[in-house]
Amino acid sequence: MGSRGHYRYHWQSHNVKHSGVDDMVLLSKISEDGIVDNLKKRYMDDYIFTYIGPVLISVNPFKQMPYFGEREIEMYQGAAQYENPPHIYALADNMYRNMMIDRENQCVIISGESGAGKTVAAKYIMGYISKVSGGGPRVQHVKDIILQSNPLLEAFGNAKTLRNNNSSRFGKYFEIQFSSGGEPDGGKISNFLLEKSRVVTRNPGERSFHIFYQLIEGASGEQKKSLGITSLDYYSYLNQSGSYKVDDINDKSEFLETVQAMDVIGISADDRSMVLQIVAGVLHVGNITFRESGNYAAVESEEFLAFPAFLLGIDQDRLKEKLTSRKMDSKWGNTKESIDVTLNVEQACYTRDALSKALHSRVFDYLVESINRAMVKDHQELNIGVLDIYGFEIFQKNGFEQFCINFVNEKLQQIFIELTLKAEQEEYVQEGIKWTPIDYFNNKIVCDLIESKSPPGIMCILDDVCATMHAVGEGADQTMLQKLRMQINTHEHFNSWNQGFIIHHYAGKVSYDADGFCERNRDVLFTDLIELMQSSEISFIRALFPENLNAEKKGRPTTAGSKIKKQANDLVSTLMKCTPHYIRCIKPNETKKPKDWEESRVKHQVEYLGLKENIRVRRAGYAYRRVFRKFLNRYAILTKESWPTWRGDEKQGVLHLLRSVNMDQDQFQLGKTKIFIKAPESLFLLEETRERKFDGYARTIQKAWRKYMARKKYVQMREEASDLLLNRKDRRRHSLNRNFIGDYLGMDDRPELRQFLAKREKIDFADKVTKYDRRFKGIKRDLILTPKSVYLIGREKVKQGPEKGQVTEVLKRKIDVEKILALSLSTLQDDFIILHEQEYDSLLECIFKTEFISLLARRFEEKTQRKLPLKFNNTLEMKLKKENWGFMSGGGSRQVLFVQGQGDVAVLKPSSKSLQVSIGPGLPKNTRPTRKGFSQSRSNMSRNHHVPSRAAPGPPGRPVGFSAASLSFTSSIKPFPAFPPCSRPSERRPEEHQPHRQPEELAASQPEASALRQLHTPVSAQQHQPVAAARRQQPAAAGPGLPEGSGPGRCRGPPTFSPQASTRRRTAEAGAQTQTPGSAVQGPVRVRRSGHGRAQLQHRRRHRHHQRGRFRMVDGTTSREAGSLPQQLRHQDLEAAGCQGDAMRLLRPPPCWPRPLRAAQSPLSGRGNTVRLFFHCCLTVTQRNAQLRRQTKHRFCWAKDEAFLQRHKDRRGLSPLSTEQTIYCIYGSLYSLYLPCYIL
Repeated sequence: MGSRGHYRYHWQSHNVKHSGVDDMVLLSKISEDGIVDNLKKRYMDDYIFTYIGPVLISVNPFKQMPYFGEREIEMYQGAAQYENPPHIYALADNMYRNMMIDRENQCVIISGESGAGKTVAAKYIMGYISKVSGGGPRVQHVKDIILQSNPLLEAFGNAKTLRNNNSSRFGKYFEIQFSSGGEPDGGKISNFLLEKSRVVTRNPGERSFHIFYQLIEGASGEQKKSLGITSLDYYSYLNQSGSYKVDDINDKSEFLETVQAMDVIGISADDRSMVLQIVAGVLHVGNITFRESGNYAAVESEEFLAFPAFLLGIDQDRLKEKLTSRKMDSKWGNTKESIDVTLNVEQACYTRDALSKALHSRVFDYLVESINRAMVKDHQELNIGVLDIYGFEIFQKNGFEQFCINFVNEKLQQIFIELTLKAEQEEYVQEGIKWTPIDYFNNKIVCDLIESKSPPGIMCILDDVCATMHAVGEGADQTMLQKLRMQINTHEHFNSWNQGFIIHHYAGKVSYDADGFCERNRDVLFTDLIELMQSSEISFIRALFPENLNAEKKGRPTTAGSKIKKQANDLVSTLMKCTPHYIRCIKPNETKKPKDWEESRVKHQVEYLGLKENIRVRRAGYAYRRVFRKFLNRYAILTKESWPTWRGDEKQGVLHLLRSVNMDQDQFQLGKTKIFIKAPESLFLLEETRERKFDGYARTIQKAWRKYMARKKYVQMREEASDLLLNRKDRRRHSLNRNFIGDYLGMDDRPELRQFLAKREKIDFADKVTKYDRRFKGIKRDLILTPKSVYLIGREKVKQGPEKGQVTEVLKRKIDVEKILALSLSTLQDDFIILHEQEYDSLLECIFKTEFISLLARRFEEKTQRKLPLKFNNTLEMKLKKENWGFMSGGGSRQVLFVQGQGDVAVLKPSSKSLQVSIGPGLPKNTRPTRKGFSQSRSNMSRNHHVPSRAAPGPPGRPVGFSAASLSFTSSIKPFPAFPPCSRPSERRPEEHQPHRQPEELAASQPEASALRQLHTPVSAQQHQPVAAARRQQPAAAGPGLPEGSGPGRCRGPPTFSPQASTRRRTAEAGAQTQTPGSAVQGPVRVRRSGHGRAQLQHRRRHRHHQRGRFRMVDGTTSREAGSLPQQLRHQDLEAAGCQGDAMRLLRPPPCWPRPLRAAQSPLSGRGNTVRLFFHCCLTVTQRNAQLRRQTKHRFCWAKDEAFLQRHKDRRGLSPLSTEQTIYCIYGSLYSLYLPCYIL
């Protein structure tokens, strides 16, 4: 993955280049050579991760890899292990999910030698968990502390060694504590065995802790002056190894990170200053040297005492005294005496170094305590532990520190063996699973050699020698060697040599030099030095030494060996309580260079890590095991019988679940208390099935919640919009309770419009508007509102070039939201808006003006922190754009006058410098939207499953289509009137009761061509599969059509409504409901062209138009102006129009009805039941060759009739209706037709 392109190629889920095998369980031949060869292939292709079942193998690449970004976090979150290439994020995600599902603590044990990449792996795990877990201020604070603790502790606890430039010189176990919801809300760090001796001495080519170099390189001039900071080679503690710089470490920038980390954790500025002051004090203490004066030590240059005394807040003379002498207590009988003993040079140097080590160690403990205090949690629920501890070390000279480090690694290897090799095989035997034992090396014998009490191990003998020591010298170390040879020389994993001893560790033989073992194991800080620090003037330093020196001492003093043994055993106990996960880190070379592969070194690590045995056990064993109860709890959702709880035998319940997913019998075994699944793929099958179930339920919950929130948002938006115009402007009836859609242009599918917007710019509002120029000529524009700008987009013909003559989109105007000065509107119900801007104004006519104004007002307030000025007046001024040509290039102004007229459609009368707009009165200015209307329209919209394209009448010449939701919205304001059944002649209305008709209505209708151009079945909200359409000549007898020459301006007056007709209608309906199945009135009722039925039909239609207002046709004419349309649509018409398939099946009786009933109720016989059908059409009327052509686009949409649902509560039952229902056919406005059909 050297190139970015390779990176993209590799981390796709498809077309992935494979190097070796991802999971070494799949290796054809299991051997150390085969494992090494597979790891090498992957390493050379930059695949640093490989699996052995659930165990992750990580090879240090010695460079920054590109696949640790946000994209990879998203890729691995919630994914199964096999879905993506091996990665540490997969292991971290598995831990987190197992914790949440099983409600069990998890831990990851990262092991490997020094420089193998353990600390980096731990940081990636903590970073991933902090990314994928929950949010909130408290949670984010804890996440920040978790992430910032790494650079802080690394500064004070990491150092450059010969094998690693950033070697951890301490061990830590980081517990991330979670709430029951999976949010990190606490944490705790346990630190082990800081290598304090590195402060004062180290091997050639190594460095001390990073913080000393960071302070010298990164401190400001003022800090250097106050702390006495000079150059690196000035300090004895730093110049003895000859190594100051590290190639890939920038001490100056990391110093700033360290200070910032202390700030994030909550360490105050004063305490941060004191921490750095102590660090500087340690460096100055190291410059104190001694000379021999009469067999006693004396300070060589007292000027070196001044600065450390000043920085530590102690008296200079007293510091000199405590470094060259110490108080010894002697006890004679019941009396105690204290005498001062003068130290020699060696002892004085030891005392000086002990003080320096104690200061650094206690500052480190203070930092760990500060981190824990910042993340403190009252009670612990769940946690994930990350163990980052120093790796196995084999140096040329190995001392006491390497002995302790390797002991801890030996204990961790023992855990791995116990849980992955030993315990697994023992479990198979206990559960009665067929199994062939696999041999492996159990390192418990090595752990016992070091820590055993009986027979005594190395640590026990070392503590005995230290308890009898009275002075510093080589004698104690030799005594220890003699005792080791006497007591454990015969042990098979122990050998001795002249200057020390050899232990056969799991990682190989290590020779330890016994020089200094006893002194470092004693780890005693003399009481003189504690008293000295407690006398400091600085309270912060006094708090670092809280010992009570007057307390009576009982028993042996605690040694370093006994401390590390206790910490190691406590750590093992903690890890054994968690579900463990393993990362085995491998160091490919000693050069610390990328792509450098040392075959022998890697093979040695493969051997001592036990990877071959691990593969054999994993291949022969089972990938998954769970007790029956936990398995049932996890996968109970797979079947109805097991959800929410299985009530039968647990073993039978497990079998039931496995059979429900058709798992092969050879893929699992049932033990006495546990289920064992062999292949990971079988487990993934269960997981995927389970996730699909949860997905379905989650989607249902999400849908309900989103519906609730969207409804709440729309109500709020509508009320806010209404408040802008409340008591200031008349309201349109049809726009008052409508839904706010926002995007009426379908911008997602309009790249030609999106090209003018910024990348990923959000669209608040988009619609077609009419823009009026200086001559008041209306021009269509696309109006788009975003959080930043208002766009007006028009269309022009290309005048030159290869696309000459083609129409293309042009950005006509872009106005920044904050540059808008005001909006002007009239007080009437018109749709005109004047948008005022510094340069010139724009006069727009926008159907959805309320929605646009409310969204613009919100964005304006966000940008400017003030309300958008709205001006209401019936005389409005608009400033014109200045033109750059002609003798009249000035802009000037125009007036728009609004007067009250008749009707809901604005009538425009332009003149040279003014425009008069006449429109009838609307709803009162104090009218507010009703929640009831909104709720109804929302429910109807969800019932019809698609978003309205228009919900209010538009300006002349504007195409308006009516959708199911827009009609449902209309019905929520005024319910549809029902037509009375008029089948019998006795119920027909006499001619004299026919309402008054206009002369043009009574004129003979001209023949007209009527065609059903396209039929659509309701496939989805936005998609309708077209059915073939055909054209058929409609006879004149079908009903009055549009007379030739009819057009705009032909308007009828409002009809009269007869109460008697309404009474007769209700009486007739009541009579129809009491009809028996054998009565004469069955099936649909035909409405004739004259007489009572025709008159009543015309009366009800007109009355409905009068109540609702006019609906506008595509060509701009209103429903009243367009004349009447055919009112009879017959089954033959549909058949002739090519209505086939699903559309025709809607019109046939169900096959489950009895054959005689189906024959009697045949739709071709003209008898049958009818239902309310919404038959939506967009009608385009054009005149050609003195004839009118009607082009129709329509789609079927069923509306649930409430009366029908009440009579037929069982939706699955199919029976003929006992009463007649009505079909509504809508051609732009509402026209009633009868159509015989059946409910399916």
